[in-house]
Amino acid sequence: MSSLTDRYLAATLRTVPAPRRAELAEELRASIADMIDDRTAGGQDHAAAEREVLTELGRPEQLAARYSDRTLQLIGPRYYLLWWRLLRTLLTWIPAAVGVITGLVTATVGDEPGRAIGAAISVALQTAVQVAFWVTLSFAILERTRAPLGLPEWTVDQLPEESRDRQISQPDSVASVVFLLGTVAVLVGQHFQRWATDDGSRLPVLDPALWSFWLPALIVVLLATVGLEVAKYRAGRWTWPLVAVNALLNLAFAGPVVWLLLTDRLLNPELIERFTWLRDGGADDVARVAVVVTVVIAIWDVADSMIKARRAAR
Repeated sequence: MSSLTDRYLAATLRTVPAPRRAELAEELRASIADMIDDRTAGGQDHAAAEREVLTELGRPEQLAARYSDRTLQLIGPRYYLLWWRLLRTLLTWIPAAVGVITGLVTATVGDEPGRAIGAAISVALQTAVQVAFWVTLSFAILERTRAPLGLPEWTVDQLPEESRDRQISQPDSVASVVFLLGTVAVLVGQHFQRWATDDGSRLPVLDPALWSFWLPALIVVLLATVGLEVAKYRAGRWTWPLVAVNALLNLAFAGPVVWLLLTDRLLNPELIERFTWLRDGGADDVARVAVVVTVVIAIWDVADSMIKARRAAR
């Protein structure tokens, strides 16, 4: 039967490059023997001393990696910060964008618009997993192969500016911009990729007559809000001028939407006629709920910006 030392050496040398095995085997065996002799010289039993020495040396794979100068980390210290920054950035907007697009396609092209939310969430989660996996795998390969990326050396010039007063984070700004652009895509897309009705025909959800003024006006307001998000991020915090612009944009969007809902001018009349539940009062219920949601969101957004501006001014 092989001794514990022989078995340990065999397990260690299994992953060591062949040219180094003989040299490393001799070096390790001598080192282990010396450590065992030190313990037996103090009166310890040889078998117990051998077991303790090998236990202290640790797992054979880890010892082999140290001798072979190999990295046993998925993401090592060389590119860890770059990996983490890139992963956070991609996960901030890619899953959300893919989810929004999937939801739009499911709601406007498929025969079951109600599945849109579930499909959007499911695809967004799958996308997040795929992004995390492939980015991590790429950096793991770069780390293990020690491939140079040609990145510039760090200097103090790369230090960020003082950010104690920054209220607006990059992920929040990106998420807001994605949401706003997704809303614009919904307004435009519902006209071209229409809702399927019971008889197989397809109709836009919103009244096509609104394209004469109201829908283009709402799209302009949404794009102006994207500009506000950029300005807000550059400022790093809410200021009272930004609060005023935000309040005006909320009023410019919520006001027309509420008026169109209350006057039954938002939804496509032909679409309402095709669905029994909409004709039998469903359209009024949808309008009431939409009015409440629109008003609450607008008030909350303005109030939140005012509170943050007040805090920043202290």
